[in-house]
Amino acid sequence: MTAPCALVIGAGPAGLMAAEELARAGCRVTVAEAKPSVGRKFLMAGKSGLNLTKDEPALRFNAAYGDATEWLQPMLAEFDATVVQDWARGLGQELFTGSSGRVFPVSMKASPLLRAWLARLDDLGVIRQTRWRWTGWAEHGAARFDTPDGPQELASDVTVLALGGASWARLGSDGAWANILAARGVEMAAFAPSNVAIEMDWSAHMVPHFGAALKSVRWHAGDLPSRGEATISRRGLEGGGIYSLTPALRSGAALSVDLVPDLSVEELAKRLRSKGSKARLSHWLKNGLRLPPAKVALFFEMTQGDPRPREKWVETLKALPVQTTGLRPMDEAISTAGGVARAALDDGLMLRAVPGVFCAGEMLDWDAPTGGYLLTGCLATGRWAGRAAARMAQNG
Repeated sequence: MTAPCALVIGAGPAGLMAAEELARAGCRVTVAEAKPSVGRKFLMAGKSGLNLTKDEPALRFNAAYGDATEWLQPMLAEFDATVVQDWARGLGQELFTGSSGRVFPVSMKASPLLRAWLARLDDLGVIRQTRWRWTGWAEHGAARFDTPDGPQELASDVTVLALGGASWARLGSDGAWANILAARGVEMAAFAPSNVAIEMDWSAHMVPHFGAALKSVRWHAGDLPSRGEATISRRGLEGGGIYSLTPALRSGAALSVDLVPDLSVEELAKRLRSKGSKARLSHWLKNGLRLPPAKVALFFEMTQGDPRPREKWVETLKALPVQTTGLRPMDEAISTAGGVARAALDDGLMLRAVPGVFCAGEMLDWDAPTGGYLLTGCLATGRWAGRAAARMAQNG
């Protein structure tokens, strides 16, 4: 009996995970990737240290997925932080967990893991085709591709789409697939940037501080808090402390920062009283509180033209309004919200409008901060879709 044929379109983490599950189930698997090589965004993410997952209680971990928590919970339960670590160790990767709970390979790189993963897929008989850009389906149902050898068609019993979101187009996630699916009646949610830097209209006063990190701060946007750091760049603020607030900032929420989160209002007021009534604000910030230059600069940048009376110093330190000019463009975002709507999919992540076609990874309408959540979500949904597609293929 001939083994069922499976097609995976997109060779990022979600697609490769789906391919592995399909191959393990006995399917003949072909992975088609539009770019010249696979895992390009995965490798880029690993340049600053490949954050595989986050080791923390399941309730806290799952809550990072916001409105999609209920939807993704079964998938995350089957491929949680512990399973992710076991999977990576199975590929020969030695891991360590940082003080924040973030899990990294000891090498800090993505390339050793990707090489080991591709070798495993080769052993499972998975075929990879690169420079194959998916353009939709032929009338008889075969997938169509533009390739270096001209147009190609490939028929399959099941297909998993893992085409990414709509950011970092140069790495393969351009969102062009959305129009193809919408034309087939697939319900879509509009793309929006996520985990993205904010733009600031800095004065010349801030130029000496470009590249400086704002550490030991607490940010707030709407109902979202963040204790992560951010870097002052020429164009604005970037870093994990800002990225996790994107859902609120997208909705127009105001941004503020507590520059001294480890000191209470009462303690600050006490310290200010001890300096006497003639203390100058700049002297108190620099010498009394010993704030680093970048924090002092941000304080005065955000209060230009609005000199704060002494009774407002403490209040402003604890909730400094940060005036932004918006979010950076979507293509610069680490990830995107939006994509294939939950209502368009069944419980196995199969498209209701296109039976036999499953979706996984960032092309689904879910959102999560950096810190291991994004990658775990892609791996978990890829595994879920791959297993569901394998069951369908095996059952004919």
